[in-house]
Amino acid sequence: MLDRLPFLLGLRYVRAKRRNHFISFISMTSMLGLTLGVAVLILVLSVMNGFDQELRTRILGMVPHTKIEARGGLVEWQALAERLTQRERVIGAAPYVEQQGMFSVGGRNQGAMVNGVHPEWEGRVSIIDEHMREGSLDELQPGEWNIVLGSLLARQLGVGVGDRVTLLVPEASITPAGVFPRLKRFTVSGIFSVGADLDASLAYANIEDMQTLARLGEAVEGLRLELDDLFVAGDETRAIIDELGGGYRGLDWTYSHGNLFQAIQMEKRMIGLLLTVIIAVAAFNIVSTLVMVVTDKHADIAILRTIGATPASIMGIFIVQGLAIGLIGILIGVVAGVLLALGIADIIGWFEALFGIQFLDAGVYFISYLPSRLIWSDVINIVAAALVLTFLSTLYPAWKASRVQPAEVLRYE
Repeated sequence: MLDRLPFLLGLRYVRAKRRNHFISFISMTSMLGLTLGVAVLILVLSVMNGFDQELRTRILGMVPHTKIEARGGLVEWQALAERLTQRERVIGAAPYVEQQGMFSVGGRNQGAMVNGVHPEWEGRVSIIDEHMREGSLDELQPGEWNIVLGSLLARQLGVGVGDRVTLLVPEASITPAGVFPRLKRFTVSGIFSVGADLDASLAYANIEDMQTLARLGEAVEGLRLELDDLFVAGDETRAIIDELGGGYRGLDWTYSHGNLFQAIQMEKRMIGLLLTVIIAVAAFNIVSTLVMVVTDKHADIAILRTIGATPASIMGIFIVQGLAIGLIGILIGVVAGVLLALGIADIIGWFEALFGIQFLDAGVYFISYLPSRLIWSDVINIVAAALVLTFLSTLYPAWKASRVQPAEVLRYE
C-alpha cells in the first residue's frame, strides 16, 4: 500500500478542495501559465517554420540556387548546360540575361530586374509557371518584345495585360543628336504572383530580345542551375568552378538571400529561448503552490511518517502533485497550440476579410500572408522541456516536506 501512496495521495491533493483559496488560485495560475507558454511557443515556432519553408519554396524557387557566368558571356551555352546537368547535384539548367532597368508608364517610374529567359528552359530552374496569374511564359516569343511583370510591379505602374511599358536601361546610346539612355517599349503579356517581394522587383522577357537590348550578340550572360539540395549550393558552385577552370565565376543564392535565411533561423532560436523562459516562470510558480501546500499539510505529513511512510514517499507525493498540475497545463497547451498552428492562416484571413486590413504587405515583407508549418519534433521538444522544468520546480518543496519532523508537528495537535 505504501508503494502506491505517493501516486494516490499526490493525485488526491490535486483534486481536493482547499480551505486556503489562495493556494488554489496560485495552482490555477501555474497551470494557465504553462498552457499559455506551451501554446504560444508551438504557434510561434510553427509560424517561423512556415517562413522558413516559404523562403525555400517560393523565394528560392524563383531565384537561382547558383549561377555560372563567364567573362564576355557564354556562346556555346547549350553544351555547357548539358555538361553541368550530368553532375549528380544539378537537376536543371537554363540560360539567362539580366538587365537592371526602370519602367516608365504615364509618369510613373519603378525600378526592377528584367530576366531574359528561354520559355522552354526556364521551367527547369524556376517555379514561375506555377504562379502565372495571367498569360504564360510561352508568349515571350523573340522579336515580339513581350514582357511578364510581377503583380505588385504591375499594380505600381498601373498596367495590365495588353498595356505597353517603356524600359530604360542604365547604358547610354550615342546618336548624332547626342547621348541618350537606351530604352525599349514592351507589351505586357502576362502577370505572375508568388506572394513575395519579388512581385515588385522582377520581370521576364524573351532572352533573344534581351540579348539585342544588352548588345550581347549570340552570347548569354550565364546559366542558372537548380540543385537537389539548396544547402550544398556553396560547395557545388566551388566544385563546378574548379572543374571549368579560369574565366568562369559562380554566385549561389546565399549572396542574394542568405542573410534573410540566417535572420529567420536566428529569430526562431531567440524567440524559442524567450518563450521557454515564459514556460519556466509558469513552471516555477508550482514551487510557490507546493510550498504552501506543504505548510498546510504539516499535520498530514507527520501522521504519514508515524505510520511508516519514508521521506522518499513523502517527496513522491508532492512531486506527483506538481507533475500532475504541470501535465494538465502542458496537455491543454499542446492541444491549443496545435489547433492554432494548423488554423492560423485561416484565422488571419478571416480577420483580414472582416476588418478590411492586411497584416502582411508583400511590398514590405517577403510574403503577403502568414505561413505555418507544424513540425511534431518541435512539439515533442517543447513538451519535454516543459516537463523537465516542472519536475525541477517540484524538488525543493518535496524535499522540504520530507524533512518535516513528526514529533515537533504533533506536539501541538
